[in-house]
Amino acid sequence: MAKIKPFKALRPVRDKVSLVTCRNYDDYSPAELAAWLDFNPYSFLHVINPAYLHAHKVNSEKRFKGVALKYQDFKTEGVFMQEETPVFYLYEIKQKTNTFTGIIAGTAVGDYQNNVIKKHEDTLQYRVEMFKDYLHQTQFNTEPVLITYPDSVAINTFIHLRKQSEPVYEFSTTNKEKHTLWKIDTQSEIDWLQEHFENIPNLYIADGHHRSASAELLLEENKHLGNENLNYFMSFLIAESNVKIYEFNRLIRDLNGHSNADFLMELAKNFTIENKKQELWKPENKFEFGMYLDGNFYALFYKQLDTELSNQAEACSELTKSRLGESILNNLDAQILYEKVLNPLLGIEDLRTDERISYLPGKQPISTIKNKIDEGEFEVGFLLYPSDINEIKVLADNNLIMPPKSTYIEPKFRSGLVVYEL
Repeated sequence: MAKIKPFKALRPVRDKVSLVTCRNYDDYSPAELAAWLDFNPYSFLHVINPAYLHAHKVNSEKRFKGVALKYQDFKTEGVFMQEETPVFYLYEIKQKTNTFTGIIAGTAVGDYQNNVIKKHEDTLQYRVEMFKDYLHQTQFNTEPVLITYPDSVAINTFIHLRKQSEPVYEFSTTNKEKHTLWKIDTQSEIDWLQEHFENIPNLYIADGHHRSASAELLLEENKHLGNENLNYFMSFLIAESNVKIYEFNRLIRDLNGHSNADFLMELAKNFTIENKKQELWKPENKFEFGMYLDGNFYALFYKQLDTELSNQAEACSELTKSRLGESILNNLDAQILYEKVLNPLLGIEDLRTDERISYLPGKQPISTIKNKIDEGEFEVGFLLYPSDINEIKVLADNNLIMPPKSTYIEPKFRSGLVVYEL
């Protein structure tokens, strides 16, 4: 049973919301970041990185205290307002080709600890510790964990009907997205949502494993305070059919001493290779890989394709899920590429820390990989076919972890839209 809770959120005042909210800090180029900070005094980027011009001179503790002070400035100046009572929100992100709609709520740290909220990624302890320190110093969070739930006709109907009402926000952003936020504040609606989520046996983290782990660590270190807000972390709950899963493509700086000809010869032991020349080719099915090397695109077809496993990965019945975890993990495209190419041929052992490998979200154009390699920064690039939600769920159900950088999942939440105070 999944427990969700309304909370007394802070959010921008209506006339400033489009100026306040921003994308993830790392999504901005240096020039774009400087422009927003120089010309938009309301941007939440000022809160996230208040000493941006001298960030390299500021240690983490001072930076986090600076974030807290700047956030208080925004509150004092009337940029934010606080809800009078605990509420849920319904939030829609409309892109050119995708529309995402979900519920913003508090989810229970206890559910995370008891595996009601399931995980499919590993975490780095230093990142968990760092974000825990950030939460402790700033006393707020505006980056919800993206969590999926099994599609529910009842919840889908509720969302459809609720979207017919007047929103509290409706605004567009410079990356051509439309954002709409509705407040769910009547007790009957709150009770209804809580009851329906209690009937859902499991939720699944799509994005935000480090944030979830940090919330758990913060609670464990501060249980003695009796702060009820620490028992929950803010989440954006979205039906599993409504998430968009992209792959992470791989860029490698060198061929680990191989010549191009030798590398292709080694690849041919495990892959059927087709030279696509200048065609911007990307995989169309599982067990297919794209490669860009020395000015040419190649299609790589994995030779050890097990048809039964392929079918299992695409559609896992409830009967087979419990015994498919290891098979699906071993047959993830990201795992195959690591075990057959990246590790044995290119000498990459740790996908998280090796400086010879870099990652590019699959939503970026194929030409981006070509350009980076043609410019000489990298030697070879690999394109993968994206995993699906069934693979993620089966692995999570069996307490198994996907290889690092296996999935890039949307939607991405805008910072500063809704704030959960601790």
